Amino acid sequence: MALVGSYVGLSRVLVAVFPVFLLAWLRFGIAAIAMPHWLQRGPAEPALSPHDRRLLFLESFLGNFLFSICMLYGVLLTSAVAAGVVMAGLPAAVALLSRVFLGERLTPRLVAAIGCAAAGIALLALARTPGGGDHAAAAPTALPAWLGPPLLVAALLCEASYVVIGKRLTGQVSARRISALINLWGFALVTPLGLWQALDFDFRAVPTGTWSLLVFYALAASVVSVWLWMKGLAQVPAQRAGVFAVLLPVAAALVGVVWLGEPFGSAHLAAFGLALAGLLLAVWPTGRRA
Repeated sequence: MALVGSYVGLSRVLVAVFPVFLLAWLRFGIAAIAMPHWLQRGPAEPALSPHDRRLLFLESFLGNFLFSICMLYGVLLTSAVAAGVVMAGLPAAVALLSRVFLGERLTPRLVAAIGCAAAGIALLALARTPGGGDHAAAAPTALPAWLGPPLLVAALLCEASYVVIGKRLTGQVSARRISALINLWGFALVTPLGLWQALDFDFRAVPTGTWSLLVFYALAASVVSVWLWMKGLAQVPAQRAGVFAVLLPVAAALVGVVWLGEPFGSAHLAAFGLALAGLLLAVWPTGRRA
């Protein structure tokens, strides 16, 4: 989660240089080169059932393809700090989706957590403070700024779906194979859009340091963080895994403020406080053993 937060924050730099679809395509392509050996089925691993294949596609479509597009455009239109505030609502979003699609009961504390997360996001949207730093100023887009927070919320819901589906998959497929398969699906889905934007892009104008950051982003987002998360989900109950989501918004906000020089005023502080309060309400132990 700390690694996810860091690359969410640093993606602000990359979207100032690369168009969003091209950036996503390069990310999945670099990761595909890094892990072809992860595609092999282990000796004790069962063959993929049709149900597993559908779950893998959904895991990639929601958690890779749509999450990447919504998050990158959302960060482009807002800031890394804003992305951190919104993503702090991950445990509450998981609980909400579990209620809608799985029929699980929402406790009063989870309702309060969802309310805190929503209030934090609303306060952030009302603040309307553009992302600071030289990198942010260099990112042109035809989309209106007000779309930023809704896109981040859409990314949040995609990530929540990714968590729920991932827990189901880890019981049948190894973490390494899940990482490789959903990355390939993401690469296939974004290839037409990536190639379209690559035709008019001047690759020679990209600084060497940005290429290095792109490689880090690709390996962190599609290889290391996915493998760590899936490996962890195989060992830790889902409700306990949510506790570690606190590291995502903290890391994203730190990158935004310290690395990118983004503003962090009183409105951001209040929104961040509400978001973290909602997160703690959602994941704090109840005192009863699961």
